[in-house]
Amino acid sequence: MTGSQPEGRIADNIVYFARALRKAGMRVGPASVKDAIEAVLTAGIGSRDDFYWTLHAVLVTRHEDHATFDEAFRLFWKSRELVEKLLAMFSPVALENRERQKPRAAESRVSDALLEGHQNAAPPREIPEIEIDARFTVSGNEMLRGKDFAQMSAAELTDARKAISQLRLPFDLVTTRRFKADAAGRRIDPRAMMRASARTGGALILPKFRSPREIHPPLVVLADISGSMSQYTRIFLHFLHALTEKRRRVQAFVFGTRLTNLTRQMRHRDPDQALADASSAVKDWSGGTRIGETLAEFNRLWSRRVLGQGAVVLLITDGLERDHVYGLASEMERLHKSCRRLIWLNPLLRFDGFEARARGVRAMLPHVDEFRPVHNLNALTDLCVSLVRSPMRENDPRRWLDAGIAKAA
Repeated sequence: MTGSQPEGRIADNIVYFARALRKAGMRVGPASVKDAIEAVLTAGIGSRDDFYWTLHAVLVTRHEDHATFDEAFRLFWKSRELVEKLLAMFSPVALENRERQKPRAAESRVSDALLEGHQNAAPPREIPEIEIDARFTVSGNEMLRGKDFAQMSAAELTDARKAISQLRLPFDLVTTRRFKADAAGRRIDPRAMMRASARTGGALILPKFRSPREIHPPLVVLADISGSMSQYTRIFLHFLHALTEKRRRVQAFVFGTRLTNLTRQMRHRDPDQALADASSAVKDWSGGTRIGETLAEFNRLWSRRVLGQGAVVLLITDGLERDHVYGLASEMERLHKSCRRLIWLNPLLRFDGFEARARGVRAMLPHVDEFRPVHNLNALTDLCVSLVRSPMRENDPRRWLDAGIAKAA
């Protein structure tokens, strides 16, 4: 065996590894691959950690790509765990009682990128042709969009997350008191005219115009993470991550027995890593609920910081307060007066016979602008539309208050 053969195999493997990283979403070009090969040949392979950090130093240029590189390196250069999983799928083994390990960040995307070539090279399977009558059936996409998040399987939740990332997000704008340069504007811009004339020594003065600046209003999310709301909040965080990628001022808070700010965690570009960081930052997930106390803490510490310039607040909770409701109404009133629009998203509205009988629900309803469901993909699509349009009659909270008063009488 000559000395050039192992170097050639190492170079080829690094090229294949870089292709897998590129398919998984990393920015790896030919120059980076060349530098990686030269770095490995120069530094040598003393240990697995040395080889890992040599490739990491050259191929990883963004902080959010660390999780993707780590998972790709684990699967590509040491595939024992992947082989064991494949053998376990086709071998009759006893059921394990131990708790399953949580999936790593970016694991699914890297696995798909590594196995893409094997899937394309596999011979196509012959699927028997079956004639069915589809006149009274519903497409799988429609069934998925109308299915409750709490009743979805793991595969359906994965499809739901992909559908959420493809939602048409709201493009709502508010007019500010500041101005921007606009050739078609209706207002004269004296400063721009003077600056332009100064360049010609005042010999030529041309009119300049401006128009009011339009921006996206701040969006603040307060999500309940108690036991009854855990599944819905996890799905909504994927929707919130998609919003954070498209809008600048998005603030995310979750509450159970305490208030936790997840704005920094949700700004990570990798959705898997963002949700992993959010889960590790929250200490009271799937616990109790103290709506009044957490709203009081938000109004005291965060209201003036994040609720400005026509902010919209999305409150996600079922309204089932565990403690007393004496201060809940006053805190809701203060929150309502601090923002331009307060939308309450309640998964209990999935039931046709829902009535505002709980004390927490009746204390909160008078201080919200809209009362909407949040239990499936159709509800999220309607929410995106409602952020652009004016409130609809069917989402008026007075409907449920008037119905409860009529039944009580």
